[in-house]
Amino acid sequence: MPTLTSTLRTAAAVLALALTMTPLTAAAQSTMKLASATINDVQHEWQKVFAAELGARVGDAMTVEIFPASQLGAIPRMAEGVLLGTIEAFTTPTAFMTNIDPRFQAFDVPGLFAGPDDVRAAIHDPDYREHLETLFLDSGLRVIGAIYNSPTVVLTREPAPHLADLEGLKIRTFASPLQMEPMAALGAIPVPLALSEIVPQLQSGGLDGMLAGMPILTAFKYYDVAGYVTDLKFAEIVSVTVVNEDWFQAQSEDVRAAIIEAGRVAETAVFPWGVENVARTNAIWVENGGEILELSKDERLAMVERFEAVTAAVLADQPEVLAEYERLAELVAKGGSN
Repeated sequence: MPTLTSTLRTAAAVLALALTMTPLTAAAQSTMKLASATINDVQHEWQKVFAAELGARVGDAMTVEIFPASQLGAIPRMAEGVLLGTIEAFTTPTAFMTNIDPRFQAFDVPGLFAGPDDVRAAIHDPDYREHLETLFLDSGLRVIGAIYNSPTVVLTREPAPHLADLEGLKIRTFASPLQMEPMAALGAIPVPLALSEIVPQLQSGGLDGMLAGMPILTAFKYYDVAGYVTDLKFAEIVSVTVVNEDWFQAQSEDVRAAIIEAGRVAETAVFPWGVENVARTNAIWVENGGEILELSKDERLAMVERFEAVTAAVLADQPEVLAEYERLAELVAKGGSN
């Protein structure tokens, strides 16, 4: 059975052939649409810094247009768009790309990153960054940005300071099995949903909570519909910006080099902004009447044991994901906060 990636790549090839037969090719190649589901967060900040850095390098040879807050569609549609080439670039947490390529799951393994320094030690390592850029070329995507986002927290309509409070709750998760399965291990019911669908579901009672980063929760004012956040301290969100590889190769050599350079400059420039933004958004949450809860030490240890068992089972069946995880874990051990 054809995979989503293979089907979309076939469609992309047909689209690319059609474009070469029209006089619009040059115009299409001079425009770069940058899409994301979020706004006023580190993803949006990376896009703005990237656009400025690229403009400084190529001038009017490339026009960058930024479309935050799902202006170009829901997350699955934007992922499909970058595969097809109808959207040149898409910035998103890695967890939303796992249906495109399962190796994106490596970033979601519970316990891999204990904090932002662990993320930086891995994704900003020069050798790993070279590897990451071309890791997904066989899926038609090139990584041009790797970004520390924020810790993963659980938003709930009712306080959930204990693991037992999560049992039976319908929790929106990222699409990654390595986030869905851990939630199931805690007794929650994982429900993958697009960001645009969450508020109505929370308001109607069709959803009890969601996994997210605090910057997203404050940017979209989730404190108006659910006031409790539990920081489980089990994962850090990593975002990537991926571009359509056929589109990338259609650019001049100078423009290609400028895109790569601008992406790397932007990701290191916004790292401290992202770390500071987590603190800012935590404060905003409390200022607007929200509460931030934490598990006790004993409950957190119990959670880690459950997550380790789930993670081992998932990775055992996916050797490519396991290999990528082990590579990241080695970098964290060498240079992170552990």
